[in-house]
Amino acid sequence: MFTGIVEELGEVVALTRGETSARLTVRGPLVTGDAVHGASIAVDGCCLTVVEISHDDDGAPVDFTADAMLETLERTTLGGLRPGDRVDLERPVAAGGRLGGHVVQGHVDGVGEIAARVPGDRWEVVTVSIPEELAKYVVEKGSIAVDGVSLTVTEVSAAGAERAWFSVSLIPETLRATTLGRKGVGDPVNLEVDVLAKHVERLLADRAVAGLEAVR
Repeated sequence: MFTGIVEELGEVVALTRGETSARLTVRGPLVTGDAVHGASIAVDGCCLTVVEISHDDDGAPVDFTADAMLETLERTTLGGLRPGDRVDLERPVAAGGRLGGHVVQGHVDGVGEIAARVPGDRWEVVTVSIPEELAKYVVEKGSIAVDGVSLTVTEVSAAGAERAWFSVSLIPETLRATTLGRKGVGDPVNLEVDVLAKHVERLLADRAVAGLEAVR
């Protein structure tokens, strides 16, 4: 489990595409420092498993490699990365650690697109267009992970709007320490909605089905 508090801005070293998979190598000395084979690291909000670790000339771990399967490539932005691109990195939260953001699984629900950026005196309001099927899970003052960054929703599109969207306000630290400070209008972003909303929806749907069966 992650919390959406980015620890390090990493850099893509290599991305090798296969027919239905990809192998990604990322430079991130902080998150790689205590990584082991099989460890989890969130890359732009996608939970990946470490399969290799590379070291510098002094023997310090600096790069990690992970595999991305077809499901990941189809649902996220990872397949479009190129060497030199920056990515948000986070290690899983330790048991008993502080939950600084919100519960983030690293399971991306879909890809949105930055629709607008409006600077303020010390922050920036960013509007993100989202797939219609995800709009019902996004509520004002609720939480959402954008490229792995835990953010509070400040505004949402009206029900039945032609295009679904939400807005967030980014403080200077978020602009400095994450990829969201570098992305422009039209850039894609990974989205993970609040998992609690999805569980509630499923439970209510099951209860409704059970009710109908009882009536029959």
